[in-house]
Amino acid sequence: MKLFSKAEVLFSVKSFTAAMLALYLAMRIGLPRPFWALMTAYIVGAPFSGPTRSKALYRFGGTFLGAFATVLIVPAFANSPELLSLALALWVGGCLYVSLLDRTPRSYLMMLAGYTAGLIAFPAVNDPGTIFDIALARVEEILLGITCATVVHSLVFPQSFGPVMLARLDNALRDARNWIADALAPNGDSNSTGDRRKLAGDITELRMMAVHLPFDTSHLRWTGNAIHALQERLAAMVPMLSAIEDRLLALRQLGALEDNSRWRTLLADITAWAGTRKDEAPHDPQGLRAAIDALAPQPSRNSSWLELVQLNLAARLRALVDAGAEAQTLRRCIGKGASGPLPPEARHLPGVPANALHLDRGMAVVSSLAAIIATLAGCAFWIATGWPSGAAMPMMAAVMSCFFATQDDPVPFIKGFLVWTIYSVPLSAFYLLAVLPAIHSFEMLVLACAPAFLVLGALIARPSTFGRAMPFLFGIGGTLALQDTNTADAASFINSTLAQLAGLALAVLVIGMFRSVSAGWTARRLLRAGWKELATMGAGRQVPSMPEFSARMVDRIALLTPRLAMAGAQQDLQAADALVDLRIGLNMTQLLAARHELGRSQAALWALLEHLSQHFDARPHVDAGENAHLLASIDNALRSVSAAQTSTAQRDALAALAGIRRDLFPEAPPYQPSPVLEKEIR
Repeated sequence: MKLFSKAEVLFSVKSFTAAMLALYLAMRIGLPRPFWALMTAYIVGAPFSGPTRSKALYRFGGTFLGAFATVLIVPAFANSPELLSLALALWVGGCLYVSLLDRTPRSYLMMLAGYTAGLIAFPAVNDPGTIFDIALARVEEILLGITCATVVHSLVFPQSFGPVMLARLDNALRDARNWIADALAPNGDSNSTGDRRKLAGDITELRMMAVHLPFDTSHLRWTGNAIHALQERLAAMVPMLSAIEDRLLALRQLGALEDNSRWRTLLADITAWAGTRKDEAPHDPQGLRAAIDALAPQPSRNSSWLELVQLNLAARLRALVDAGAEAQTLRRCIGKGASGPLPPEARHLPGVPANALHLDRGMAVVSSLAAIIATLAGCAFWIATGWPSGAAMPMMAAVMSCFFATQDDPVPFIKGFLVWTIYSVPLSAFYLLAVLPAIHSFEMLVLACAPAFLVLGALIARPSTFGRAMPFLFGIGGTLALQDTNTADAASFINSTLAQLAGLALAVLVIGMFRSVSAGWTARRLLRAGWKELATMGAGRQVPSMPEFSARMVDRIALLTPRLAMAGAQQDLQAADALVDLRIGLNMTQLLAARHELGRSQAALWALLEHLSQHFDARPHVDAGENAHLLASIDNALRSVSAAQTSTAQRDALAALAGIRRDLFPEAPPYQPSPVLEKEIR
């Protein structure tokens, strides 16, 4: 194992300092469980001050809500263990469901509120009259740990979140530039697939990170709206670039690109303009817009398929230039805001709400039901056996069911937690049975804890070892807490440890039976969610804005990409392309926006949208006859709109229709301005 870096050592020292400060104050105040304050300081700690503050706020809110629920639930059902178990299990499952519908770090609040009730209530069910005092003490201990961690990480060599955020932002812009260069290359580039995967992942990661911005110590916290707006421009580039790649491929197949120097020159100019870095003087994109408009064919009743493809390409290139120009401007504004006042034009920008991201309510229900079943099973075993330390069994089952609920298959993660908790048992026993009885001062306690906790703290700061170091530290911290209850003896230690391990094993069993799914199963579910939304749009039941739809579909692509890789050789998944669905959806929103200005052509467009709705409702099982019917409907809409009065709406609709035809039927014969009679085909 390589040596610890300075940042890892610094984080470990700060975390240990915060933990010991919290432990000292808890002991001085006389709180009943001072080691809870110690553990909270480690849980809240993060390498950067912004995430530390946000986790502190969410953890306190979740703890307070969980404690409040406990005070209401336990006295009401104290005389009926079965109903009490059911009420607590339903609370855990309900909070988990709500937390899974929030794809940001804010979800931590509701998840914590769920299992905190179990942490407080299960050990106290034998003495319900003291539940208020116990809940109050837990809140005080956790608040103390939160406060110490926040103060230490914010004041002692604070690590600002701003530079990391800006670096990720620049990485996303670099990946966008790379994709533009590869997509617009004269003969295409095989690297574009990797570029778009990186960009989709960058956008989703930036959305998650930006939640911590308001809590950061740097000026960057005032640029949140501008950063969200830049993320939206990047998300909009994904379908644009994907469409541009495909249209250029179509033009190459039609032999219309190699000998057309004007198109090739335009593509080279856009590539050079997009490559402008943040520290270079920006070039005016107005000339590019004029060049694109000059190359775009004028639509007419007799527009050929080649002209329609060029019209679509021109529309997407212009949209790309507009999005790129806005992204460059926003990046410069963010740079100014990071070191001083944010420019006025970047202060009030409309944004896409967090709930625009992909939400899987079905899996949230399944996850919450699994948590309920695991908690009830632990309670049933505890009640049936009368095990004195059995409270830890449903408690740990509830915690593990919540911790890893966002994973496709939580079982390997819970097993890892179980294994490293077992590995911590010898060291925990050594501390509890040999070290603590020999300690008679706080200074000696600090010296005794320092070797193990400092090493574990540095390992927690390292992403590659976090998943092993955290359960190891939890194991030691949970064992030291036995000192608080005057049960620091071998029998209590064995009982408590066995109950915790039994709870982890129960979580593995229940989650494996009711909740675990494969990567391929989740990938299919993501694809079906996209098809369902497209079917809803075609039926006119729900028409999201372009930014919202783009953000949601790009988020699905980022979720889908690693799962497709893990799914292996499954032909039905390999044939699916969420990017194509994204392009079709954006074209459909464009059609819906333009249809009211197209007069008589509206009837043909409504018929097409209805056929599109039926097509996506039937996915992935669509027969050849239905495909032929849909292709004829697209061609009929193209002829109808081509005959409409020339306007901006007509151009937008023709570009969208050409995009839908190309995306759905790339191998179909070229569109014919006039219907081809059956005799001519024969």
